[in-house]
Amino acid sequence: MYDRSLDPYVRVRGAREHNLAGVDVDIPRDALVVFTGVSGSGKSSLAFGTIYAEAQRRYFESVAPYARRLIHQVGAPAVGEITGLPPAVSLEQRRSSPNARSSVGTVTTLSNSLRMLFSRAGRYPEGAGRLDSDAFSPNTAAGACPSCHGLGRVHETSEELLVPDPELSIRQGAIAAWPGAWQGKNLRDVLDTLGYDVDRPWRELDAKDREWILFTDEQPVVTVHPVRDADRIQRPYQGTYMSARRHVLRTFSDSKSPTLRTKAERFLTSAPCPVCGGGRLRPEALAVTFAGRTIADLAALPLTALAGLLTEGAASPAHDTETARVLTEDLAARIATVTELGLGYLSLDRATPTLSNGELQRLRLATQLRSGLFGVVYVLDEPSAGLHPADTEALLVVLGRLKAAGNSVFVVEHHLDVIRHADWLVDVGPRAGVHGGRVLHSGPPEGLADVEASATRRFLFDRAPAPARAVREPAGWLRTGPVTRHNLRAVDAAFPVGVLTAVTGVSGSGKSTLVGALTEELSEAGRLVTVDQRPIGRTPRSNLATYTGLFDVVRKLFTETEEARARGYKAGRFSFNVPGGRCETCQGEGFVSVELLFLPSTYAPCPDCHGARYNPETLQVRLRGLTIAEVLDLTVESAAGFFEDVPAAARSLGALLDVGLGYLRLGQPATELSGGEAQRIKLASELQRPHRSPTLYVLDEPTTGLHPADVEVLMRQLHGLVDAGHSVIVVEHDMDVVATADWVVDLGPGGGDEGGRIVAAGPPAEVARAAESRTAPYLARALEPAGRS
Repeated sequence: MYDRSLDPYVRVRGAREHNLAGVDVDIPRDALVVFTGVSGSGKSSLAFGTIYAEAQRRYFESVAPYARRLIHQVGAPAVGEITGLPPAVSLEQRRSSPNARSSVGTVTTLSNSLRMLFSRAGRYPEGAGRLDSDAFSPNTAAGACPSCHGLGRVHETSEELLVPDPELSIRQGAIAAWPGAWQGKNLRDVLDTLGYDVDRPWRELDAKDREWILFTDEQPVVTVHPVRDADRIQRPYQGTYMSARRHVLRTFSDSKSPTLRTKAERFLTSAPCPVCGGGRLRPEALAVTFAGRTIADLAALPLTALAGLLTEGAASPAHDTETARVLTEDLAARIATVTELGLGYLSLDRATPTLSNGELQRLRLATQLRSGLFGVVYVLDEPSAGLHPADTEALLVVLGRLKAAGNSVFVVEHHLDVIRHADWLVDVGPRAGVHGGRVLHSGPPEGLADVEASATRRFLFDRAPAPARAVREPAGWLRTGPVTRHNLRAVDAAFPVGVLTAVTGVSGSGKSTLVGALTEELSEAGRLVTVDQRPIGRTPRSNLATYTGLFDVVRKLFTETEEARARGYKAGRFSFNVPGGRCETCQGEGFVSVELLFLPSTYAPCPDCHGARYNPETLQVRLRGLTIAEVLDLTVESAAGFFEDVPAAARSLGALLDVGLGYLRLGQPATELSGGEAQRIKLASELQRPHRSPTLYVLDEPTTGLHPADVEVLMRQLHGLVDAGHSVIVVEHDMDVVATADWVVDLGPGGGDEGGRIVAAGPPAEVARAAESRTAPYLARALEPAGRS
């Protein structure tokens, strides 16, 4: 009789998640398995959407119903059967909401261990009582400095910041920090009602009046009688005054809008808290030391330096106890796991919003290494993202250790070195979307050499050298600096105009910080466009069509149909975001929340529109045979054929095809897009605009999440921009991309305190010979014909 418990394979049958075409595949356990394929081929749908989702579903089934309500659940995947599936742990690149209190220490739980060390083995002042570990946390009421609430910095403003041009009157906008539109007019009208002269130049107002207007904490309420416009009636209302300082501080601390926060920050100065000196803690906690340092001092050190100091401290007579030895050994072992993944340049107090997605995922991976789990499946989403080739070697060692501990490691990956290192390869394709969703190969990597349909095969086995390309000559130079931020110390840099520049260096060397100093004010820069990987929207209501403006074109086309004109439908009728044409049962979401007694809420397709998002009357209007819901369900590739005779739509769709996004659906929610997809959508939005003036494009790791075949498509677009007279700067780790650049700026030589300076700059062939550069040997390999074979 067949015994499933002895079967060494995870066997998937009939997987239909997203674009998977009824996939059957057998994958070995206790192995490093890499899932490959072009973007949108279905590899993540198989690894995360099917295998991991089913493991999670089974886990939830075993949890008590009451506890189940407290856990965010993924739905049951569309799959016939999966056998041989152990429990699974997912390490994706998605980040949670930005939080200034979340840090490297909290993500890795290293802060907990350090607090315990200070509580149990710290040196206390004479007569001081022992503190609990909570007293050493800036995120608890017991530990946070009461002045800055545990943030370490205080924000203040000044008249010069709030009123940059004192020649203007209040009515003319002298108080630049005030909000715009009605809210700003309201504050001006309230001041006018209070008796202040809003028409005199600011500098002519009495000093005590200026002080009150900008800095008062009073919030008087008055009846405002607005000036009547001829075309509308404006009734009196109760208006509340808020000083410019109060408005700026409240916006900076409370606003959920990054744009409003950034604007408010322009009117603020930031300084270390005068009470705790930036230490974030109460005085009694900062009085406790270990190895002569406070806990704030140790949290600010790079992890490599922290490990050394802890070892020295435990050996000193002041801390020569069994407790100190045990706690420091445990802490040093935990730190070693993080530094092994190339993150030794980080400090425990480094805020997580300043980390890249790749750095965050590797921190979580380091935490898992110390967990001691065995017999589980780790499903990882591109752990090599954001890694310099030198750091990728260390990553492979760590993945090997996870496997050696008795686990299965399933990795969605594009990095060729990681693919070559796999025990087993699952290649999905052959192309994206409806042209993918099939397993082309499942077996040892060398077996892929015989699979002609695979897009991965060419890059692994028979890559021809890239054709030689003449290095472009700069048309000028952009000079920036001296830049002093993070680990950059007064760095001056020069970037050539009219060419493609690659900025390289190991993780944490200062690449993103350096290019972040580029501004439009620089001579010859012209227009500056930064194309980052931040989401194009944070809710399912934002999608590919709405972001690119394509939805406006589509709705206009629907309003021009005979049926819509006969019914008097306007463009708003075809929006699922406003009442009118949308389904009101689900309010245009396409699904409803179902409340279950003693069970968690679950989501189901809307019973009225069945996921279409619109009401029946709206869906009776058809454009060339398709309803608005069916148009939104088209892929970019299908839509390009459907709208080929509509110039406004064809331009947007053509730009999306040019950056390799033909597989995405027009109505694909922003929440389902990866960072790399979001970045390419932004690039496509730029490409569809007419380019009249020279533009500087800055892209931070644009090849993250891209298969080598997709990288070729993207690079054609970037080189096309340069050929059209623009300048492109990319922060990049892919040496094949760097090899095609005209100029390279290499930072380092290491990360953190060991980096932060320009090690080499010049054409790729010149940087490849730089003795001090960690990038040079890998770039030299990419430039050799043998390195491309």
